[in-house]
Amino acid sequence: MQFRTKIPIPQTDFKIDYNSKIVSLGSCFATNMADKLAHFKFINSYNPFGIIFNPVSIEKIIYRIVNQFFYTETDVFFHSERWHCYEVHSDLSHSNKEQFLENLNDLLKTSLIQLFQASHIIITFGTSWVYRNKATNAIVANCHKVPQKEFSKEILSVETIEKSIQNSLDLIQKINPNANFIFTVSPVRHLKDGFVENQLSKAHLITAIHKILESAIYFPSYEIMMDELRDYRFYAGDMIHPNSVAIDYIWQRFSETAITVESQMIMKEVETIQKGLQHRPFNPNSESHQLFLSKLQDKIEKLQKQFPQIQF
Repeated sequence: MQFRTKIPIPQTDFKIDYNSKIVSLGSCFATNMADKLAHFKFINSYNPFGIIFNPVSIEKIIYRIVNQFFYTETDVFFHSERWHCYEVHSDLSHSNKEQFLENLNDLLKTSLIQLFQASHIIITFGTSWVYRNKATNAIVANCHKVPQKEFSKEILSVETIEKSIQNSLDLIQKINPNANFIFTVSPVRHLKDGFVENQLSKAHLITAIHKILESAIYFPSYEIMMDELRDYRFYAGDMIHPNSVAIDYIWQRFSETAITVESQMIMKEVETIQKGLQHRPFNPNSESHQLFLSKLQDKIEKLQKQFPQIQF
C-alpha cells in the first residue's frame, strides 16, 4: 500500500556535474540547498548580498551586478549604531560607512565574475509580500529593524513578479547567454503574513514562474514539502522551517533529477570522506587510527586527481 503521494519530477535537460559552476540566489532555503552543494564539494557560490526573499529585490541586485552600478553614500543609512542598505541583508551591515561601501562594491565585482562564469543559476523565491519605504517609494529587501511606520506593506501581483523574473533572466543572459536557470519556491511558511496570505503569496510566485518556463525549469521544493512531507514531524521547532530530515529529502529529490548519475556516484565518495573527517577517535595516536587516516588521505588524493577543485 502507498501511504503518501510522490511528486513526479522530470529529469532536467541540463544536469549539474562536478565541472558545473553554480550560483544560488534568494531565500533562506536557497542557503539550505547551497550548503548541500558545498558539503558535496560542487563549485558553488550563494547569496553574496545575503538572504533576499522577494523577486523585485533579487532583480535589483542582479541589475547592480550586471551593470556594475556601484553603491554610494546615498544608498546607505545609519541606524542603531550601524550602517545599512535597504537592498541587502543586515548580516552585511557595518559600523564604518566607508568600509561598508567598499565591501558592497567588492561584492558587486566578484558577483559579476560568478554570474559570467555560471553554468547553472538557482533562484529561490520566498514571498510575494514586500515592504515599501514611504520616504523613497522603493521596495526594500530588508527593513533592518527600522520602525514599521516607515513602511507600507503590499503583495506583488503575478504580472509584476513575472516581469521582474523576466528582467532578471534578460540581465543575466546579456553577460552569460549559456546559463541554465532553475527556479523554485521556498517551502518555508511566512506565517507572520497570515496563513491565507502565505498561500496567496506562494500562489503568485508559482503562477509567475510558470509563465516564463520556456527559458528555465521549475523544481517543486514547495510542493514536495506540502504534499509529500505533509506532516509536522518534518518541521523545525518553530513549525515554519523544514527540519534537517525534510531538507535532506528535498535535496535527495533534487539530486535525482538535476545532477548527473556519474556525479551522484562521486557524491557518495565525498560523503564517505566527509564522515571520515568528522570521525573522533578514542585514541588519536593508535596504530589503527593512523592507518584509518592514511587510507582516508589516499581517498582524498585519488578524488583530487580527478577533480583538482575539490578541497577538504
